[in-house]
Amino acid sequence: MRILARRRDKTTIFDVSGDIDFINSPEVRQSVLREIRDIRTSRVVVNLGQVRYIDSSGVASLLEGLKASRDFGSRFILIGLSSRAREVLRLTRLIKVFEIYDNEEQALAP
Repeated sequence: MRILARRRDKTTIFDVSGDIDFINSPEVRQSVLREIRDIRTSRVVVNLGQVRYIDSSGVASLLEGLKASRDFGSRFILIGLSSRAREVLRLTRLIKVFEIYDNEEQALAP
C-alpha cells in the first residue's frame, strides 16, 4: 500500500493505492487522523481509485476518520471508489454514511 498526500487550498487529498488491510490500515488511520485532529484541515479527501482490496480494518479506519471529522467540524470525503471498495461499503451498508464523489473536482467544489 502507498499513501501520497497532496494539498489544495484548505484541503488535503490522500491518494491511496494497493490494499487497505489489517497490516497497513493503521497507516491510513494515522494519516487521516493527524490531518483532522492535529492539523485541523477543514476538508480531507481520500482517493480510493487505486485500492484493490479493503477489509474490515480498512473500513474501520475510514469510519474513524469520518467520526473525527464530525467531532472537529471538518469534511471527510471519499472519491473514485474502485469497484471493490464500493462493493465493500455497499455490503456493510455504509455507502450512504460517507460523503462520496466520483472525482476530485466534484469533491473540491464549494
